[in-house]
Order: sequence, then C-alpha cells, then structure tokens
Amino acid sequence: MLRKTMPAMFIFVFMLSYIVLDAGTISAAHELPQVDPAAVHMLDKPLEDLDTEVERAIGEDVMPGAVVAIAKDGKIVKQQAYGYAARYIDSDFSEMENPVQMQTDTIFDIASMSKLFTATAIMQLWDQGAFDLNEPVAQYIPEFAKNGKGDITIKQLLTHTSGLRPGPSKSLYEVEGDREDRLKFAMEDAPQTDPDTDYIYSDINFMTLGVLIERISGQREDVFVREHITEPLEMRDTMYQPPAGLKDRIAATEYQPWTNRGLVWGSVHDENAWALDGVAGHAGVFSTAADLSVFAEMILHNGSYQGIQVLSKKAIKLIQTNWNGDFPGQDHGLGWELNQDWYMDALADENAMGHTGYTGTSIVINPNNQAVTILLTNRVHPTRETVSTNSIRKKVSEKAAHAIYGWSAKDLQRFVVKLQADGEFESSMVSRALETHLTAVSQFEKKNSPEKVVKHLQGFKLMLKHERENDAISAESYQHLYDSADYLMQKWQES
Repeated sequence: MLRKTMPAMFIFVFMLSYIVLDAGTISAAHELPQVDPAAVHMLDKPLEDLDTEVERAIGEDVMPGAVVAIAKDGKIVKQQAYGYAARYIDSDFSEMENPVQMQTDTIFDIASMSKLFTATAIMQLWDQGAFDLNEPVAQYIPEFAKNGKGDITIKQLLTHTSGLRPGPSKSLYEVEGDREDRLKFAMEDAPQTDPDTDYIYSDINFMTLGVLIERISGQREDVFVREHITEPLEMRDTMYQPPAGLKDRIAATEYQPWTNRGLVWGSVHDENAWALDGVAGHAGVFSTAADLSVFAEMILHNGSYQGIQVLSKKAIKLIQTNWNGDFPGQDHGLGWELNQDWYMDALADENAMGHTGYTGTSIVINPNNQAVTILLTNRVHPTRETVSTNSIRKKVSEKAAHAIYGWSAKDLQRFVVKLQADGEFESSMVSRALETHLTAVSQFEKKNSPEKVVKHLQGFKLMLKHERENDAISAESYQHLYDSADYLMQKWQES
C-alpha cells in the first residue's frame, strides 16, 4: 500500500512545488528588474557613496532607518535598506528589547504621498468623463458650498489654489461622531482666503477629493484605489488599513500619548486620517519601495505599465502641466509637485515630478532621464520632534544625478545645458565654453584614450573653478558639475 501511494505523493509534492514557485514568479513579475548601473549608463560610485550619506543621517538621529530605490529606464539600479524599522518604545528613545531591522520590502506609511493615489483616482474618473476639472466641487458635494466655497473648482483642489486652510480648524479625532460626521466638519470648514489668490498646501483639498471619489464612484476611496490602481498594477504591498498580520513588515512611527494610541505601528500616523478610519484623500496609504517604483513607471510611460493602462496620455499630460504660473516657486501639476529643488536637487527641472510625506518619505520622477528616486524613512519614530529629512532627500537625488551625468562627457554636456536653461550661469558664453571643452573630452572617450580623457577633465575642473571665482556660476551648480566631472575622472582612471 505504501509503495502505491509514494508515486502519487511525489507527483503531488512536485505539482505543489511548481505552483508555489509559479506563484512566486507571478508575485515578482510586476516588479522592476534589477540591473547593474552600467547597464543603463549610470556610475556605481555615486550610488555607493550614497550609503555613507544615509548611514550618517541615521547616526545623527535624522531617522532610525530607511529604504532607498533608484531606477532608470525601467530598471532598478539600487535598492538598499538601512537601520531599523522599529527601534523605540516611547518618545524618550527607550530601546526595544528586540529592535526590527529595516528590509528592502519594509512597508511604510507614506503619509502625504497618498495624495498621488487620490490624484490618480480622480484623473481616472476624469478619463471616464465623470466631470470637468473646472466644475465647482459643490456640484458633487453640496455641503462643501458652505462658508462661501461654492465656486471652488476640482482643479483648484488638485493644485492647492482653492484658498482652503492647511488642515481642519479642529483635529478630527476631537470631533464627535463617526467618519461621516468628521468629513462633514472638514467639508464645511471656512476657507483661509479666496480661490486663486495664493498657494496654500492643504490636506483639506485632498480630504475633499477623497469624498469626491466616493460620491462619484459609489466606492470608498480605499476600495476604488485597490480595484482601479493597485490590483491592476499588482502592487500587492500597497494598501490602506494594513492587516495586523503585516505588522512585523511595517515601519513603526510615532509614540502618541495624546491620541491614546501609544506607539503607532501598523496604523496610519496622521491623526486626521486615523480619525477617518484610516482612509482619507490626504493620507493613509502604506507601500514599499518596489511598489512605488511600479507606480512611478506607470506615470513615466504615459499611464501604462506592462500593458495595463491606468491613465490616458491626455490625463498624464494634464498631471505634468504646471498650473501655478501665478505662484513662482510653487510649480504644481494635478496632485504632483513640479521642479522642486529643495528635495529633487540636481534632478529638478520643469518636467520633474514628485511629492514628499510627513513621515519622512519622498519620490522624484525625472522624465528627461527616465529616472526615479524613492526615499522611505520612519523619521517620526519615535517622535516628530526630529531634524528635517530634507538634506538626505536632496542627497538621494544628488547622487542619482551624479551617477547619470557623470557617465560620460556627453552626459556632462547635457548637465551643462540643463543648468544653463535653469539660469545657473552668468551668461551663455560660460556654458558654451564648458560645452566646447567637453566636446573635446568626448572625442578622447570615443578613441578610448584614458590619459587624455583624465587630463582634459582636469582642465574642465580648472575652468569650473575659474568661473566660480568670478561668480559666473552658482555655488551649488559649480559643486554639482565639479563632483560629476570627478566621478567621470575616477571611471577613466580605473579603466
């Protein structure tokens, strides 16, 4: 009897193994492939140097841990975890008995980066012809018209030009009632100023857009986002209200005695989103670096990823358009921030898109280089009273830019052209002289002459120093070009 059952058991185990392996293949199929940086014309060294920068920030208590993901041409060139996902039990930095190491697949509360999912959902409904962007919000949410808000448009919510205050006049967890009562309180709040008179970054704008999604689609936002964005893109680690079983994979956030939640770990950090049952237009999404890379590629490829069309090309064009020309420095598409060098650094340009999150997260998409940088941290663990993560956000973008522009003299020329367009030189004569010198370097690269490449790059660096001494180039752009040229020199010195 035993001999007869063994072959059947073997077949069963083999088939089960195949199914499990196949399921693993399927679960990873949506992720971007990982390659060596050289495969997409990027340098290794700047990306390696980024490790030191992140570890230094952790050592200076900027954040307990982080995950960095950098991609180019649809391929991941760096995905690295640092530090701890959970380390403290209270705001006095009392250590856990068993701190949790950060992993590359750690799930983060991405805070205000959730607004990008709300904006995507809104534009999906726009693609369906559900509304016009210049229509009044009150046409779909009548109670929103209270306190003189009847003329505020959907587009004004998306671009933070509605005049609404940054957040509700009272923390929503202090408002009596259920989710609907608290949303009603936020919707009826008085504005801070008239529409189109100022740029005011406002969570209420996106709380309202979350309600708009629900009113038009008949689905709560978390259901709509799951069915129309994360499931089609196979973003399996992206969700609102993560189940308790995932807690060990989630980065802890803040110790919050004022909300009686203690250490917030596996629940949304933002108090207003928490008061809305963890589902809100402004916050509430949890995700991983791998999933966000997929989301970014969808945006980069005109709303499509691996044959799945999430948004139309027309919607993407509207998303990428700067609608805030009247507010210099506050460039904004529909939901996305544009050209913000305070965290995009050398990747900032008129086409660069991104967003940050209060918990210490950020994403930058640079279409001109087909590049994506993602930084996920738990900087509010165990308290929000820490230094800003903006410096390390900039470093991630800076080192990615050096890896791109330091690949060749031709790429360095592109960098010069970009900086000239950004007004970083005293005159076009300066940029032309630098470009001409790099043309000579490029010729020696084509001839594979390391010594001459290095010699002429040294000359290029001397030119940069001369122009800087004469105030013909900004200090930051000088440093960017100098560092990129230095990385390129190292490449040829080691060849």
